[in-house]
Amino acid sequence: MNRPDIPHFQTTMGVRVLLLLCLALVGLLVTSGMTVVLMRLAGAGSAATIYYSLFIQDVMVFMVPAIAAMAICYRNPLRLMGLRQAPPWQALVLVMLVILLSLPAMNWVVEWNKGLHLPAGLAGLEQELRQLEDQAGDTVQMLLGGADVGTLVLNLFIMAVMAGVSEECFFRGAMLGMLAAGRRNVHLAVWVVAIVFSAFHFQFSGFVPRMLIGAWFGYLFVRTQSLWVPIFAHAINNSLVVVAGWLAARGVVDDGQLDQLGVPQAGEMPWLALASAVATLAVIALWWHRQKPAADC
Repeated sequence: MNRPDIPHFQTTMGVRVLLLLCLALVGLLVTSGMTVVLMRLAGAGSAATIYYSLFIQDVMVFMVPAIAAMAICYRNPLRLMGLRQAPPWQALVLVMLVILLSLPAMNWVVEWNKGLHLPAGLAGLEQELRQLEDQAGDTVQMLLGGADVGTLVLNLFIMAVMAGVSEECFFRGAMLGMLAAGRRNVHLAVWVVAIVFSAFHFQFSGFVPRMLIGAWFGYLFVRTQSLWVPIFAHAINNSLVVVAGWLAARGVVDDGQLDQLGVPQAGEMPWLALASAVATLAVIALWWHRQKPAADC
């Protein structure tokens, strides 16, 4: 059968990844230009401008470059990206279970990451990264501040569905697909893409937890060969943030209550976070050994 990882023409893996990044850069330039137009039409700080900009970014920076680069480089791009492989239901159940089990452990990692600092010589860079992170956080909080159902649906579509589909197409479907093609060191490929995925978000205090999440998405893709599994995981993970923000806006839960689950008080042992980490790793290991690798053909 036709192997999806056979390229149209002989090029190095580095050239293919460079093509992917160049197309993403072109998409970013297009997005920037369209955002300027939107700002003039709807206002710089309006929610409509932000929503439209996020949608355009998902399409032009992630989805179009990913599919275009894979179509240029490979004979069967959709299969190599895992878009033609149906997701096994066991993996979808696993995703839900892992997200719930890992919440205290991930909260602890986030809190630990906030206390990290770059070397003194890079203090200026760290300050700029934290300012960018604060600005992005303010934007997200503004979008999550609406308490009506329409805002919830729109946020779920933009921040969960579109973000999950577009970013997984780019990072796991295209970038990881390229790096893992030809059966190279798949573990190295998973972690390299996870690092790039985390770095792309320009969030210093969330770098480590997002890298771990990216690696988890990568292993889901590698094991199932279905991009729909990490897309589902990404969308569900983001949906928790959206729903929590919506419930907080309606006064149902305290703002940030879920973020503190598993975070110990000063001087306490993080027993809940440790138990969460052990349980999560055990479930993943059990699934990994029971889940048969999907065929590549």
